[in-house]
Amino acid sequence: MRQIKGERLKVKSSGGITIPLICRIAMRPLLLATCYSLLAAFTGCAPSTTVKKKQAVTIETPEEVFIPPKKKISVIEFENKTAYGQRRLGTAAADILLTELGKSQKFILIERAKLDKILEEQKLQSAGMYDANTVSQIGKLAGVDAIVIGVISQFGVKTGGSDYLITASKQQVAECTVDIRVIEVETGKILYIDSGKGVAKSSKGSFLGMGTKGGYDETLEGESLRAAIAKFVDNIIYQVNARPWSCRVAEVDENNIYLDAGKESNLKLGTKLAVFNQGKEIKSPDTGLVIGRTEEKVGELEVVDYFGENGSTAKIVKGSNPVRGAVCRLVR
Repeated sequence: MRQIKGERLKVKSSGGITIPLICRIAMRPLLLATCYSLLAAFTGCAPSTTVKKKQAVTIETPEEVFIPPKKKISVIEFENKTAYGQRRLGTAAADILLTELGKSQKFILIERAKLDKILEEQKLQSAGMYDANTVSQIGKLAGVDAIVIGVISQFGVKTGGSDYLITASKQQVAECTVDIRVIEVETGKILYIDSGKGVAKSSKGSFLGMGTKGGYDETLEGESLRAAIAKFVDNIIYQVNARPWSCRVAEVDENNIYLDAGKESNLKLGTKLAVFNQGKEIKSPDTGLVIGRTEEKVGELEVVDYFGENGSTAKIVKGSNPVRGAVCRLVR
């Protein structure tokens, strides 16, 4: 390094950077040492890049993830066995569960109005815990794969708080217990049974008479029900979708086979389906309940087109034409 009095000292770093410094010939040893330290530090901060070459890795493109067709599900109005809310709680509970299932986007939801019409035609009440066989029959008439039924077995509201000269407060706590059963329509089997508890709290207060002490807060009903019901949703999704998917032959003519599932059900064109004609009912010798039907495989279908909101047409690729009402299942 060359020192010139009154001149700018230029030092080129190993990284190719020119660093201007002003030093004097009369620089003291300590100052000179400091200058060297700064120079070394600055040079060390110069940008540098290190590249290591590695052996190329072959990236395999994953196969397309198979997304099974959606199943149809509905919820019957819950029975309210408590002294609170009369029918209101049962209707609210069913609506909350239907909404939560809809948010999952895992099912095709069948509105309760369709079930209510069938219940009216069958001279049945629209609320209550039905036996699995009755629910299965209702589900078949509605064209759904599973039905959820439930009971509000407990509901109560506790009120507390304080009332002083200057301030006052009031707290309400709603607690409920909800029991549900999920029934597979085709077999009448109970897929899932559970009980959940929900709690919701509300606090209000006033100062020097200003503010509100509040009466009964009805929003607590919905909040406590939602807290209890939200716990069921993931398990319902898992249990229902763990069962094999199926649809039915809605009609058959000379040119096409019409299925009761289509684009809305996420049934892809080109999907292969095994088709089974249904025979006589098989009943349990102990309970007398229908546990299934005899089946005869008649062939395989291929989905070729869509029609309507959620229908599709198929052609025979193996075997013979099925009859109306035959069951179609995915070919593994």
